[in-house]
Amino acid sequence: MPAPTTKRQSHGLSDALSGWLMSLPLALILFFFLLLPIVTIVIVSFWGATEYSIYPAFQFDNYEFLLTSPVTYQVFLNTIKYAVIAWAATLLIGFTIAYFLAFHVRSLVWQIALFLLCTIPFWTSNIIRMISWIPFLGRNGIANSTLIDLGIIDQPLEWLLYSDFAVILAFVHLYTLFMVVPIFNTMMRIDKSLLEAAYDNGATGFQTLTNVIIPLTKPGIMIGSIFVITLVMGDFITVRFMSGSQKANVGRLISNDIGLLQYPSACATAVILLMTVLLVIAVMLRFVDIRKEL
Repeated sequence: MPAPTTKRQSHGLSDALSGWLMSLPLALILFFFLLLPIVTIVIVSFWGATEYSIYPAFQFDNYEFLLTSPVTYQVFLNTIKYAVIAWAATLLIGFTIAYFLAFHVRSLVWQIALFLLCTIPFWTSNIIRMISWIPFLGRNGIANSTLIDLGIIDQPLEWLLYSDFAVILAFVHLYTLFMVVPIFNTMMRIDKSLLEAAYDNGATGFQTLTNVIIPLTKPGIMIGSIFVITLVMGDFITVRFMSGSQKANVGRLISNDIGLLQYPSACATAVILLMTVLLVIAVMLRFVDIRKEL
């Protein structure tokens, strides 16, 4: 009798070892390209720095300076403001586009064609797409010239470019597709018989949307929200160009520290930003379980 038990134990051990060996390459990739850089950033954040050099140490000077500076809180609030407004705008636009493609376009061919049409702007780099707004929004740009020619305004609007409006507009343009894709993917999985059942029971279109479609689309909304919020909070190029270097966010703060060779300070700021983003994601994951979508 002990022989079969020993054989089963040996077979189980072999399966466990085989599974561990199969996951080893991915584990090594995650370690060297994700975990190790983060650990390095955390370690360097405790180092000291002079005007010309950095030196290994274990001190809290960088964190103390950041957490006691009013500029830090102002920059973080500005970053959160950009993230919240961009998230709301991309969610509204992304949900509308995904809803139209999933429920109003009946042909699969047209769904694919229109979806690919949404990806056309992503065939060029982010910087080109972002800079293309400058001649459009400038004082003598297309937008102001058109509004003046139509008699809507008498003089150019100064707030169209190099302002918070321009920054948020660029964010929405750059990252809306990251909201469209997961929402559209989730909507396509909704059983159409549920919508027919809602209509058969006398539900209006709005009631079907709020009681059937939106609850079933929550995982896609959360995935898209995580993408957009993470990308906006870590972005610094968009803020620099579209604000004319008049606005700042955490990404620009880190970029400026790196430009000044203040790597410990930049790492400390990056750690605080990472903790903030993880906290936001943790709060969002409390509302819905997205593991079904992964």
